[in-house]
This record gives sequence, C-alpha cells and structure tokens, in this order.
Amino acid sequence: MKYVGLSISALLAACTTQALEGGDKPPAVSEVQSKTADISHDNGGHAHKVHDEPRPYDATADAELDVNHTLVSAKENGKLGLLVFGANWCHDSRALAAHFERPRFQTLLKKHFEMTYVDVGQKNRNIELAQSFGVKDIVGTPTVFVTNSDGMVLNLDTAPTWRNAASRAEGDVFDYFEDFTADFKGPE
Repeated sequence: MKYVGLSISALLAACTTQALEGGDKPPAVSEVQSKTADISHDNGGHAHKVHDEPRPYDATADAELDVNHTLVSAKENGKLGLLVFGANWCHDSRALAAHFERPRFQTLLKKHFEMTYVDVGQKNRNIELAQSFGVKDIVGTPTVFVTNSDGMVLNLDTAPTWRNAASRAEGDVFDYFEDFTADFKGPE
C-alpha cells in the first residue's frame, strides 16, 4: 500500500484498515505523545484530535537538583520560585504550561519568577519532594508552589487546586500569578 501524499488521519486510517484486513489488531499507540502530536488514539484505535500543548515534564530529570537550582536562582536574582509538579499525560498540567508560553506570561515569569517543572509520573514520582513543601500528597495535577526568594511557600492553601487549570480563564490564571508580584520586590 502506498502512503505518499496521504494526510496523517488518512495514513492512520489506511494503516488500521490494512492491519484489520490482515486479521491483526490496530497498531498500539504509546500513551506518551510527542510534543507536537495532534492525533491521539483510544484503546479501540479511534483517532481523536488533541491539543498542541507543551509537554515539559521530564521523567528522567533530577527533580531535586532542578528544584534546588531554581530556589538558589530565585534567591540570587531576588525573584519568586515557581515549582510546577505535574505530568505530560495530564491535560491540566499541559494547559498550564501552554498558558506560561504566551507572551504576557513569559514577560511576567521572566521578570518575577524562577521556574521548574517536576514530573510526578502517575502520582508516584517525586512525591516526597512535593511533601517537603507542605502538601500531604499529590491529589491532582498540576500542584503549583509559589515561594519567596528564601524558599518559603506562599500559596500552600491553593497549591493543590490547579487540577482544573485547563478550564480556568487565561486572565484568572495570569492574575493569580501576578498577585504574588504586587508586594514582592524583585530585581529592578
């Protein structure tokens, strides 16, 4: 079967049809999508459009080292720390990361925050690191800690409430983070 010139959806349909005609099951699709993936498949092999959102959570990163580096940089640069505990499989974790890539967020973050993303896997990775900031457990992703330049958590009461980040209005998300900068004297 020739595949030259077919769109991604047509290619996927052709591959699935070819596999089914041969008596095979549809090809398995990895749970982890690439950063720019725009098609996802359910267990039945049905294609669904997914959002083109960043996937910044690195399971291979040394999370403790990354967090320590972020907090040291915040102290040295007179900025707030922003620690985002989430996962690439989580739409809300990716949605928050997508907000952070928008120009006005980039301006706010660069001026006032040192930030790192921490991968929590299936809520079974780097949990003790999150607990060191005062949460009992990761109940939803993302869990977001804002710290002062000394590493003290400023939002412990709202840190675990971001599991609905995808449904929050962009303006509300921006205002939440901007509010921490109002009384904080960062670098001039």
